[in-house]
Amino acid sequence: MSRPIVLSNGELHVGVNEYGLVHDFYFPYVGLENHAADNALRHHIGVWVDGAVSWLDGGEWHFDFSYPHHALIGHTVANNARLGITLEFDDTVDTDYSALLRTVHVINLANKPRNIKLFMHQAFIIGDSASNTDTVQYLPGDNAMLHYRGRRAFVVSGRLNNNEWFDQYTCGLFGIEGREGTYKDAEDGELSMCTVEHGQVDSTLRFSMDLAANDSARVDYWVACGTSLREALYVHKQVQKQGHTRRLDATAAGWHAWLATAQPAIERLPEQYRAPFVRSLLITKAHLDKRGAVIASTDSAMLQHWRDVYAYAWPRDGAYAVWPLIRLGYYDEPYRFFDFCRRGLNAGGYLSHKYMADGALGSSWHPYLHEDGSVSPPIQTDETASVLFVFTQFYESNGDVKLLHDFYESLVVPMADFLSDYIDEKTHLPRASYDLWEEHYMTTAYTTAVTCAALTAAASLAEKRNDLDHVVAWRTVADTMAEKARDVFFDSQKQYIIKGFRPTTSGASEPDTTLDMSALYGGFMYGLFACDSQQMRASIEAAKKQFSFDAARPGMPRYQNDNYQRVTPDRPNLWPIISLWLAQYSLQQGDTATATTIIDWVTGIMRSTGVLPEQLRPDTFENVSVEPLTWTQAEYVNTLLDLAGME
Repeated sequence: MSRPIVLSNGELHVGVNEYGLVHDFYFPYVGLENHAADNALRHHIGVWVDGAVSWLDGGEWHFDFSYPHHALIGHTVANNARLGITLEFDDTVDTDYSALLRTVHVINLANKPRNIKLFMHQAFIIGDSASNTDTVQYLPGDNAMLHYRGRRAFVVSGRLNNNEWFDQYTCGLFGIEGREGTYKDAEDGELSMCTVEHGQVDSTLRFSMDLAANDSARVDYWVACGTSLREALYVHKQVQKQGHTRRLDATAAGWHAWLATAQPAIERLPEQYRAPFVRSLLITKAHLDKRGAVIASTDSAMLQHWRDVYAYAWPRDGAYAVWPLIRLGYYDEPYRFFDFCRRGLNAGGYLSHKYMADGALGSSWHPYLHEDGSVSPPIQTDETASVLFVFTQFYESNGDVKLLHDFYESLVVPMADFLSDYIDEKTHLPRASYDLWEEHYMTTAYTTAVTCAALTAAASLAEKRNDLDHVVAWRTVADTMAEKARDVFFDSQKQYIIKGFRPTTSGASEPDTTLDMSALYGGFMYGLFACDSQQMRASIEAAKKQFSFDAARPGMPRYQNDNYQRVTPDRPNLWPIISLWLAQYSLQQGDTATATTIIDWVTGIMRSTGVLPEQLRPDTFENVSVEPLTWTQAEYVNTLLDLAGME
C-alpha cells in the first residue's frame, strides 16, 4: 500500500502507485470522489517493441521515484533491462488548471533502430459509484477522448514530440460482460479505433515512434478536468496552446513561491534534513483541499483489505497538520481549515468524528448509546479541544484581529462552552468520549490534557475580547481539572501516567492502566505535567523500558498490546508519529542526541520522495497501512521545527 508520488492543486489530487501508474484520481475535492480507486482502475501503461507489449505493472520493470524540483512535480524512471527501454516521467497537477500533466521521455537503449509504441490507458468509475452509466467518446475536432458522467468531465489527449497527436485510440468496456479493458486490445500493437461506448468504460491512446539506436522521443499526455464539458475543454485547450514545458515551469514557480514562507526555517535546519523537510511539507500541503478540509490520506489501497479508506477530514488530524504551517507563518491554509471546522460545528458546540471533504459527516463506528448505559454524542472530545487549542496558536502567532472577529463568537465560544460544560460533576474531569485512537469510550489523560490547555488558551482570547464572564468560567474549569488530573492520572506504583478511566454500569469508573504514549504526549505537550517533573521523567523511562527503546531501532508503538492491523504475534506495529513525539520530548529536555537519533531513523524509513506511512511492521519496517499519512508528514515537519528552535 503506497503512493510514492502524490500530486495536487487543492481541487484535483492524483496518486501514482509503485508501478508509476495513476491509481487515485480525486476531483473536484481532495479526498472525495475518487474516480480511480480500485485495482481494476489502474491507468495501465505499456510499451510495444520487437513484436510484444510489456506493461509497467508486469513485474519486469524497475522504478525510481523522486521530487527533484522542490515542487509537487514527480519524477519517475522506469527501466526494463530486457527490452532495452527506459521511460522517464515528469508528472504534475497544474497549479492553475485542473489538469494532470505527464511527460514521458521514451529512450531506446538498443544499438539498433526500432519502432516503439507507447500505450496510455485510462479507466474511471466517475463519482465513486458503479450505479450509473459513464460515457466515453472520441472527439475528432479536439483530438481527445472524453470520459463523462453528470457534472464530471475528463478530456484525455497527448502529442508526440510536441507535434503529432496520438495515432490510434479506442474505447470500450471493462470489468463487465467478460471484458478486461481496452488495454488488452494493445497487445498486438494495434487498437480497434472504437469511437464511443457507455457503461463501465475505459480508453487507450497509442503513440508510435521510430527511434534510431540510442535515440529518444517525448510524449506529452494530459487529463483535463471540469465540472462540465465546456470547462474541461477549456482546460484542454489551455494545455494544448501553452504546452507542457510552459505549464511545468509555471507549476514549479508556483510551488517555489509557496515555499518561500518556509525558507527561513529551512535555512536553520542542518543540511541533511532540508530536502526531506521540504518534501514532507509539500506532501502535507497536497492533502489540503482548497475549501479547508485536511484529508488524512488519499491512498485508497487499503480498500482492498478494509471496508473503508482514510480519505476523510478528522478535525484532530487537520489540527496537527496545520500546526506546523502556523509555526512557519502560513495564513490561508489554517484560516480555511478553521472555517471548515466552523461550518461543520454541531449546534452543541462540538466537532463530529470525521467529515467528508465537502463538509458532510463521514462514516463512523461510534454509537450514541454506550456500553455503560449512558447516552452521549459519538465523538472524541479531544478533536474539539485540539482544534480550539491550535486556533489559539494561530491567533497568537500573528495577532490578526480579523481572526477574533471572524471566529471568536462562531467557533471559540461554542467550543469552549461545550468543553467547560462536558464535565463529570463528581470527578471534575471530561466526561467519557472516545479516545484519541477511536477505540475506547473513556476519560483519558490525553483528552484531559488537551482540554485543559484549550480552555486556558481560550480564556486568554476572552481577555483580549474583554469577555470577562468567559475568562472566569473557562479558566476555573481548566484549573480545577488540571489539579484533579495530576492527582489521578499518575500511578505512583507503576510510575507512569496511565491511559485513563472507564465508566461502568454502576456509575463509578475503573482505571485503565495501559501505558499509552498519547497519555505521555498529552502530559508534556499540553503542560499537564512539567517536562522535567518527576512524573513525566518516570513515565518516559517506563515507556522506553516497556517498549524496549533502542537507539539503533527507535521505533515506538502506540500502546501496550495494540492489535490494530497487527502482523506479528509478539510486538505491535511501530508508528513514526509516536517516535517523533519522543523526539519532541527529548528536545524539550535538551537531549538533542536522542532526538536526532529518532529523526534520523524516521528519515531513513522515508521513501525517496519523502513519503511516510502510518505504521510499520516491527520486524522488517515494511509499511502495513496507508502511505502517505498526512499526520505523519506534519509531525516530521513539526519535530524538525523543534530541532531548528522555531517557536
